[in-house]
Amino acid sequence: MSDPVRVSDTPYAVEVESGKSYFWCACGRSKKQPLCDGSHGGTPFKAIKYDATESKKVFFCGCKATLSQPLCDGSHK
Repeated sequence: MSDPVRVSDTPYAVEVESGKSYFWCACGRSKKQPLCDGSHGGTPFKAIKYDATESKKVFFCGCKATLSQPLCDGSHK
């Protein structure tokens, strides 16, 4: 398995809190999308860490094809 599972054709809007870290699911197998639940075990994927520098809404990629992991870059279009 070298390609991630495409979970959504749109990004996930998530309110992040300044100073906290979030771990984005890169494999597409997590049941807690868009965040990692460890389902990538046994695959070549690993969670991508996102450190929030301010409290705001961010858009995590749902299609897993973004080039600016973990945030959406419009690759789903």
